[in-house]
Amino acid sequence: MTGFLKQTLKQLFQRIPVTPLSPAALPEVPVTGITLDSRQVNPGFIFVAIQGDSSDGHRYIPMAIERGAAAVIGTQALSGLNVPYVQVEDSRVTLAHLSAAFYNFPARHMTVIGVTGTDGKTTTANLIYNILLAAELRVGIISTVNAVIGDEVLDTGLHVTTPEAPDVQRYLSRMLSSGLTHVVLEATSHGLAQHRVTACDFDLGVVTNITHEHLDFHKTYEAYREAKASLFTTLSETYHKDVPSPRLAVLNADDLSFDYLNKVTRVNKMTYGTHNGADIWAEDVRHEPSGLYFTAVYGDKRFPVESRLVGLHNVSNILGALAATVLGLGISFEDACRGIANLQGIPGRMEQIYMGQAFLSIVDFAHTPNALKRALETARQLTDGKVVAVFGSAGLRDREKRKLMAEISVELADRTILTAEDPRTESLDDILAEMAEAAEKRGGKEGVNFWRVKDRGEAIRMALRMAEPCDVVISCGKGHEQSMCFGTVEHPWDDRTAMRAALAEYLHVTGPRMPYLPTQD
Repeated sequence: MTGFLKQTLKQLFQRIPVTPLSPAALPEVPVTGITLDSRQVNPGFIFVAIQGDSSDGHRYIPMAIERGAAAVIGTQALSGLNVPYVQVEDSRVTLAHLSAAFYNFPARHMTVIGVTGTDGKTTTANLIYNILLAAELRVGIISTVNAVIGDEVLDTGLHVTTPEAPDVQRYLSRMLSSGLTHVVLEATSHGLAQHRVTACDFDLGVVTNITHEHLDFHKTYEAYREAKASLFTTLSETYHKDVPSPRLAVLNADDLSFDYLNKVTRVNKMTYGTHNGADIWAEDVRHEPSGLYFTAVYGDKRFPVESRLVGLHNVSNILGALAATVLGLGISFEDACRGIANLQGIPGRMEQIYMGQAFLSIVDFAHTPNALKRALETARQLTDGKVVAVFGSAGLRDREKRKLMAEISVELADRTILTAEDPRTESLDDILAEMAEAAEKRGGKEGVNFWRVKDRGEAIRMALRMAEPCDVVISCGKGHEQSMCFGTVEHPWDDRTAMRAALAEYLHVTGPRMPYLPTQD
């Protein structure tokens, strides 16, 4: 059965592995929905209060009740509410399981492929999705870019992260109702650590890499790695299904995370890598501006692979997708290669913007040290000229990567322009000063090979003015994102629109207007 069932609060708790701490019996309160956002409460909803680092959902219980909440769940010992209150040990775990039960556990009726890692998740997820489409399977995808259910494409939010558990389960339910049999789910470290994908009953897990990122949230690399690893350590707990469920971990033999993940994973494993020694690897790699060409080798089998994607990192992403689909799900190499060739590109991932200029202009999402390194190395492969890089580093996020990214760009790009990237409530001047200091320590000279330009639109304009025929201008960090945060306000922003606007001005042709940011004032 698909969709949500008419269930009471008591019935929902009877179906999940969560025991309330409240001593009173659970009431037979009819439930019409579940949310952790008090602004989204409708009559009959359960409001789940989440206590986070910057806000406490328990403060919004009165608002939720005023909007018609039928019951409230939280971790604090509360009394005197005029609706039933259930105290639990972990609100997020409870939210995930309740959401799955509310929608009648849709993941238990489909083959669920999870993709995690620091960089390359979205690309690898889309490669797998396109391979399954080429194999004529009915497949959907939930990524940090969007959710695709048949012909319907749904936006999953302003900034890239895994949707919250009620949304994930709602998407899964709609996929099942639409007759889909497979789903590819991109799982971020936040999505895993905050239980947004708990109760998704993964059948197959793929990791791209685990490098320096999100230490503002996870505090240590070890905690970050452990969050990623939970995708694989929980594969053995997946609900028994009547659909294909390989219980397989696909690991990157080239990545520093391999030994750790190989040790903690208790299910069958397949490996991929760019060198012989993995279960599937690549030979004869050829890079062209039009894409990638290489031979995939598995045992005594060899298959030519062509892709519109560029860069050595995408060889790795393609190999991970091949391991998941060909080795894990039994898809033919022919179907897999056709699916790879069909993928035109990923929004905001090494996306080329062309309006008649004599040089390449690229927008990429690279916002971590590893991703920036790979993006700049790829840009270098595409030109015999200069590489001009534009990027920033987000406020209220991992500060260490500001230094690392500035150092990497001074080493790999010919010219670097440091600019805004979601400064939030931090001082943009201070962020850029940290980056500039790191660039100078690595041998950079301000005004010679690196600059600070607070306004991102002006930074892109400056990069275009620097470019000569056959150079590459690459703007990193925002990719497909649709906003930039200054203070607590999200301002509409798309790097691709900004690049087109700057190119139109540069070429004196018709194009979009440069989006507004407060740094223009």
